[in-house]
Amino acid sequence: MTWLVIILLSIGTGFNIAFADPPISAKETAQASLPPSHFLAIETLRKKIFSSTLLLFRNEKKIAHAVVVDPRGYLLTKASSSVGARIARTYDGKEFVVRIRKRDEPSDLALLEILHADNSWDVVDWSEDQNRTQEGRWVISINQNSDQLIPGIISGTPRPILREGGVMGAVFIDSNESIKQVGISEVIPHSSADRAGLRIGDIVNQIDGERVLSASKIYDLIKKKDPGDLMVLKISRREKDHLIRVTLGHRSVVFDLFNRNLLMSGPVSKRKDSFSVVLQHDLPLRREMMGGGLFDPWGNCLGLNIARVDRVTNYALPTNEIIKVIKPWLANLP
Repeated sequence: MTWLVIILLSIGTGFNIAFADPPISAKETAQASLPPSHFLAIETLRKKIFSSTLLLFRNEKKIAHAVVVDPRGYLLTKASSSVGARIARTYDGKEFVVRIRKRDEPSDLALLEILHADNSWDVVDWSEDQNRTQEGRWVISINQNSDQLIPGIISGTPRPILREGGVMGAVFIDSNESIKQVGISEVIPHSSADRAGLRIGDIVNQIDGERVLSASKIYDLIKKKDPGDLMVLKISRREKDHLIRVTLGHRSVVFDLFNRNLLMSGPVSKRKDSFSVVLQHDLPLRREMMGGGLFDPWGNCLGLNIARVDRVTNYALPTNEIIKVIKPWLANLP
């Protein structure tokens, strides 16, 4: 007979949500005769999660969440979301000045230090139990204001997310004339090319100082770039030369611009690709909630929320990938 463990999580809105999940280890199966109180009580669970999570601010604007990874006051967060973070705020409203200490581009992780911190910070309890990250398992995160718990489930199989590369949002064609030149035949509305001022009929002569004589050459140059990278185009328009600076966008945003789901999603993470492995879940998190922990119903941290993809899809970097990055960081810090 399958034992269902019922865990009640108070989420701060005057009602409770019930979680049902089967035993996920031999030890817990052996203890299945114990009542639900064997697991963390509501307030103990809330305190455990809240005490190790902080909010990050830049110019009084909330930009990300972070988790405490060392009692000396070191925080881990999403690097591309936390650029310029100056203040970290606890769940009970205390504020501290922070500075960045380390950054890892492949994982999009950053380590921040709370200045003038003591050695008494509560840290997250990492869990590398892969049974708890299987599709359909319950997971929890903290809401935007760090005053409620949000429940959800793992909604996909853990997997790598390949690099997308940046896109410009313009269609280039080779000239039919004897003179080799490349023209623009289409500019996607609201794309990077459109915002930069590129127009249909423009002739592209150079990109980043390199002469281009074919559309395939341009596409090859773009493939080497990532979203957020800058490319400088020298173009001819009505027999006049112009320099156009284009900041590349994300493929999913440019080509799914009119996708109904994305239109309903609101702002998504700028960096949401090129991860060695992710946990996909369905918690309703906003972009500025990235960097916070993804917890199991026992309060153990399964990973770090690393990308908001759309309104029903978020990615978290799992614990085993995080440990690889931060272990040498912490070992070499005072």
